Amino acid sequence: MIYYKTIIKKFKEKGEKTGWTYIDIPFEIANQLQPNCKKSFRVKGKLDEVILKPISILPMGEGNFILSLNLTIRKQIKKQQGETIAVILELEEKQYQLNEDFIACLNDEPKALKHFNSLTRSHQNYFSKWIETAKTIETKTNRIVKAVNALAKGWNYAEMIRDKGL
Repeated sequence: MIYYKTIIKKFKEKGEKTGWTYIDIPFEIANQLQPNCKKSFRVKGKLDEVILKPISILPMGEGNFILSLNLTIRKQIKKQQGETIAVILELEEKQYQLNEDFIACLNDEPKALKHFNSLTRSHQNYFSKWIETAKTIETKTNRIVKAVNALAKGWNYAEMIRDKGL
């Protein structure tokens, strides 16, 4: 387990990350968590006294990573850009499990499954996590249908989300 303090930051302009609120995870800390890793990996821990559920940290080059602070996390920690936060992190050993219903549906659609399997694990996770955040069975079912149709067309997650026609 690693403890450090850092400042909450926000990207002004950074491609798809524009507007994101985040904390830095310097090379020295990331390397202690997952030695010589250049890809995103999952961590858990605490931000101040708020328990941090397993979440992916994202590589930013030269061994440095960031941990994105989405709206839910920001509401829990009650802090904003520029404020200091205490961070406790440890490696999450258990790998994220893809949604079983989604995988079952993909197995019935060979073209969609082939494209899904060509994606990186983190991009596969985008689809699955989006499906899992549905609050009702109807929404979950609609999201599975939309994801399978998009994958059958060879689309990635961002293309699917932007499309209004599916």
